[in-house]
Amino acid sequence: MEKKALYEGKAKIMYTTDKPDELLVYYKDDATAGNGAKKGTIMEKGIMNNKITAFFFDMLAKKGIKHHYISMPSDREMLVKKLDIIPLEVVLRNVAAGSLAKRLGVEEGTKMSVPIVELYYKSDELGDPMINHYHIKALKLATQDEINQIETLGLKINDILTKYLATKNIDLIDFKLEFGRDKNGEVILGDEISPDNCRFWDSMTHEKLDKDRFRRDLGNVEDAYKEILRRLTGEVR
Repeated sequence: MEKKALYEGKAKIMYTTDKPDELLVYYKDDATAGNGAKKGTIMEKGIMNNKITAFFFDMLAKKGIKHHYISMPSDREMLVKKLDIIPLEVVLRNVAAGSLAKRLGVEEGTKMSVPIVELYYKSDELGDPMINHYHIKALKLATQDEINQIETLGLKINDILTKYLATKNIDLIDFKLEFGRDKNGEVILGDEISPDNCRFWDSMTHEKLDKDRFRRDLGNVEDAYKEILRRLTGEVR
């Protein structure tokens, strides 16, 4: 497979392949927080995030959710469909934590009466500001129909993941999704679903099993990722 680096982000590198409609994603061990203000390394994070993401995408496909994942050529690599990424971060929140708790003055850990959907403009330069439907249409980031599809898909994915993770004694506190248009113009799920962009808490102890352990200097960061991988796939690292 011939490949050329197309884009390098905080946690992944995107490569072209010999097929114009496919890309290769390489998962790095680099970790950042606070829009890149804090940097570090989480050993084998790339391997674990790749495997966790593949697991979730396979599960969602069985529930009718279309996504960009094709295959996993290696422990750190994921072959995906090339998408025209919609520059929105779609955040689903089930329990108050992080910025939501601060913004609304709600105690962290408070369960929301309904899931909350938030939309953010994906822009490192601007700090990924929260925006609404009017902003999105004014900037021509997506049509109203696409916004509706994204929110509907987000809520469906949230329902599927929340119910499944409960069987593994994991509470899905909140998480971020990204979507893109495939070669036919259909909006499908992209990016990843991993402890990097999800808040996972142990259902009994409320121990954090995600990147918050890195953000907040809680320690045992690698162990948290390993625990999520173990509970989902049975693999022990």
